[in-house]
Amino acid sequence: MGDHIVTLNAGSSSIKFALFALDGGPWPRQVAIGQVEGIGVAPEFEAKVATGDKVKRRFEGAAAPKTHDAALEIIIGWLAETFPGAKIVAVGHRVVHGGPLYSAPILLEPAVLKVLETFGPLAPLHQPHNLAGIAAAGKAFPGIPQVGCFDTAFHRTQPFVQDTFGLPPQYYEEGVRRYGFHGLSYEYIAGRLAERDPAAVRRCVVLHLGNGASMCALRDGQSVASTMGFSPLDGLAMGTRCGQIDPGVLLYMMQQKGMTAAEISDLLYKKSGLKGMSGVSSDMRDLEASDAPAAKQAIDYFVARIRRELGALMAVTGGVDALVFTGGIGSNSKTIRARTLEGMEWAGIVLDRAANEARAEVISAPGTPVTVYVMQTDEEAMIARHTVRVAKLVTPALADA
Repeated sequence: MGDHIVTLNAGSSSIKFALFALDGGPWPRQVAIGQVEGIGVAPEFEAKVATGDKVKRRFEGAAAPKTHDAALEIIIGWLAETFPGAKIVAVGHRVVHGGPLYSAPILLEPAVLKVLETFGPLAPLHQPHNLAGIAAAGKAFPGIPQVGCFDTAFHRTQPFVQDTFGLPPQYYEEGVRRYGFHGLSYEYIAGRLAERDPAAVRRCVVLHLGNGASMCALRDGQSVASTMGFSPLDGLAMGTRCGQIDPGVLLYMMQQKGMTAAEISDLLYKKSGLKGMSGVSSDMRDLEASDAPAAKQAIDYFVARIRRELGALMAVTGGVDALVFTGGIGSNSKTIRARTLEGMEWAGIVLDRAANEARAEVISAPGTPVTVYVMQTDEEAMIARHTVRVAKLVTPALADA
């Protein structure tokens, strides 16, 4: 079947994967995508191939994977069974934090891995699991190049004033900075938008709205400001994360409520956001279908924060030529899109309600100053493209792309 690459995105209890064929096309071609969820709890494997066929399996008892190594064995076994003869020539990984050092994808050699381990305190709920996935892949594919693609890298073009906090300089030098995240998604959307409408990337705001949610201001296709900061907690409310919060609230929790750092972390990352506010669900579809007053309030807050951040990012770019909605909520919720853009005519943004209802790619009214797009992001494709280049697997067709 020829040469293939695997992309991996390891979380605390899951591994997402995709298989790409290197068959001479302009980009690696995705032939399968899937994940193992519930590692160590209630594992479930699901996958989909390019033909549309799907598979779903549950694991119980001794067969249930309890580690990332075991979950990866399940993935590899399914790939070998489904795509016999596919030769894996490289593995690409999503790594949440590249710190202040890494502004581009890189080969994951031992010295690099040691550095990435030191960034653990900057993303304690993400980085260790990314590294566990890399270690598991190293055992499964010995001698095959592995490439790290950083969620923070795309934002390293941000100017100092968007990169720093109002703290003494030594903290900035230690790495206390506004890193921004979802960079692979923004990079993919910036590339697609440049192909679709080159003028649009001159001044643009991308809204990546999903269980993890953020927004990014682009100038000439580069990140100049993002709503996420030092950690993936900042900015918008998310599925279970609080978003922007006054640091005084954290001091209150410690000093008056006697909460430990672990308890506060658990609250901010896992028990807040849409789920914590609504008491119903972290899933926007459930909230939109709910009659609970708290569900409505959670949606109201989610939209209000988006609109507030949109105004701030537009100030950074000096107005916008385009907006892009992406992510699970951004791509699928016509209600959130409509509410976000309501009354934005002052900024040249006018919603075409019929186009929004029809889930069209362009949902702005014809002839208005700002074009509003709805696009599906593809972080796996971005990882695959970087992996091909960094691992020097470029075919003549890819080199010309």
